[in-house]
Amino acid sequence: MKFLALALLALAAVGSAKYINLEDAIDLEDITAYGYLSKIGVAAAERIRLAEEQEDTQSRIVGGSASNLGQFPHQAGLLAQFSGGQGVCGGSLVRANRVITAAHCWFDGQNQARSFTVVLGSTRLFSGGTRVSTSNVVMHGSWNPSLIRNDVAMIRLNSNVGLNNNIAVIALPSGSQLNENFAGENAIASGFGRTADSSAGAITTSQGLRHVTLPVITNAVCRSSFPLIVTDSNICVSGAGGRSTCNGDSGGPLTVNRSGRAILIGITSFGSARGCQVGSPAAFARVSSFISWINGQL
Repeated sequence: MKFLALALLALAAVGSAKYINLEDAIDLEDITAYGYLSKIGVAAAERIRLAEEQEDTQSRIVGGSASNLGQFPHQAGLLAQFSGGQGVCGGSLVRANRVITAAHCWFDGQNQARSFTVVLGSTRLFSGGTRVSTSNVVMHGSWNPSLIRNDVAMIRLNSNVGLNNNIAVIALPSGSQLNENFAGENAIASGFGRTADSSAGAITTSQGLRHVTLPVITNAVCRSSFPLIVTDSNICVSGAGGRSTCNGDSGGPLTVNRSGRAILIGITSFGSARGCQVGSPAAFARVSSFISWINGQL
């Protein structure tokens, strides 16, 4: 199953980028966004639903901590409906009627979602909070599923959600922040994703939103793990010590704190297909690289 998915990924990349030779294409197996909804999203959705019913207390984001209600009021949970079932992603509230996520949560190169259920103001994905269904989603016009380029999408809600202590808009980079690479800073990733690489970790996720603090690394360091995929429009964090984002966290936020204010600097995009605890970096769409497109969708 895994071998087939990796082979499809390599073939798709060759077809869309003719300058990549076969030896280079083999390296593309080390990423996890192509075919995300069917390979990862459905299983993640079912695990999380069952875990919430059983009130399991294991972690989700690998090496992270439980999040309190209102701690990350910008966090959105996404349930993607598509022909193969229901997938899981994350997102960030950037306006009272706009949620930004990863494009591969809507179309992963193989599967097209039909609608999202957007969950706000809850640490549980299948219950509580404000829940809004929509099929009004705009992907970046240059989204390339094969090479995971321009992996951003904007979800349009039909009306403004009520803002309160548990539901709040996150700030976007502005001014001098647009030129920062954030390397060396600690950033926070949050999401409803998988526990660990082990089968036990995959089965027993928690009912709660999780978060983890991770150091931002330079793109040069990140390219050593993903030489064909990482571009200037990505931002990466270290996966050292088995701490990272994992399957099911896609589309969720990466933030830094400036003067007590959270700033959205990344959108969870991809990691190593070898696992979440192998020490490889995790890559995000760099928000500052897409700020013009984002503002055009608000």
